[in-house]
Amino acid sequence: MKALLPTGDPAKLVAFGEVEQPRPGPGQALVKVEAFSVNRGEVFRLHGGLPGVGLRPGKDVAGLVVQAAADGSGPRAGQRVVGHPPGGGWAQYAAVDTDRLAVLPDSVSAVTAAALPLAGLTALRLLRTAGAMGGRSLLVTGASGGVGHYVTELAVAAGAEVTAVSATPERGRRLAEFGAAVVHDVAAAGGPFDTVMESVGGDTTARALALLRPRGELVWFGQASRQPAALDFFAFFEGPSSATIRHFHYEDFPESYAADLAALVRLVAGGRLHPEIGRLAGWDDTAAVLADLHDRRVAGNAVLTTGA
Repeated sequence: MKALLPTGDPAKLVAFGEVEQPRPGPGQALVKVEAFSVNRGEVFRLHGGLPGVGLRPGKDVAGLVVQAAADGSGPRAGQRVVGHPPGGGWAQYAAVDTDRLAVLPDSVSAVTAAALPLAGLTALRLLRTAGAMGGRSLLVTGASGGVGHYVTELAVAAGAEVTAVSATPERGRRLAEFGAAVVHDVAAAGGPFDTVMESVGGDTTARALALLRPRGELVWFGQASRQPAALDFFAFFEGPSSATIRHFHYEDFPESYAADLAALVRLVAGGRLHPEIGRLAGWDDTAAVLADLHDRRVAGNAVLTTGA
């Protein structure tokens, strides 16, 4: 079958190749991939070289189940699904564990669904980590990416007063439509805030931390700038008198991917969550889209279609 494979060339990170069609295990369904999304984390890994023999990128897929799991679990053949495999999704077919799949209603397209898994799961679980949002103030840095859009819309709907940091007015337009106050630098954010969700790194982490209320919490879930953050203990006294910094990783949750994917699908189907697809293209253009994503020329999610 046809698949996108790492090249090791920074100028063109992936190229088409032929690989064997996956053979699903007992608890896996075979999915014919119609659309997939790409994430900046995958771009960075491709730039650094993917470790392991035969390891392929691709964690966000949507398509049609053509072979149900042999153990009887999960979706039936012929059902449309969204999935979050550990890799290998940039291909015509993917074998996906059934506890990483959710069935799609007719009202949710494959293109829309493909934008959900990594960014949507991260946002849903960030808000679960932060707790009840009603009446609380929230600062979101790096908010114009896929995670930021989801967090902003869901937090505003939950009753939070959200301030979103976006590099430009254009990239922040949709965030403002959701009901967030949009600023273009942390220094303009005001505050203080009950919660900060920080994903930029560099000096942004310390600057955002200083905007917390006493006993507030910073949830640190990324380092998109690729610059390490440096924190000075004594600088706390110039901001909150005390604060909590929580390291976050979306995989470290007891809830199954299937259950949370199904929750995201329900939110979209119910008109309560609107994936922001900043780039939609055929998968022939994947290498160019990866370059644009790396250079922050895409707001929201980037989705590629296979033509299946």
